[in-house]
Amino acid sequence: MFAWGILFLIIAIVAAFLGFGGLAGTAAWAAQVVFVVGLILFVLTLIFGRRKTN
Repeated sequence: MFAWGILFLIIAIVAAFLGFGGLAGTAAWAAQVVFVVGLILFVLTLIFGRRKTN
């Protein structure tokens, strides 16, 4: 999932460099959303993945 965030970040940087403001903003927003969702899933996995079932 972090790979998608990095991909969108790279697209945003390239688009900003080329002057495509709307596309850069959209890609940067998508990168932030994917990154935050990845962090939330990571924390949930840490919390619930350590449970022991008997």
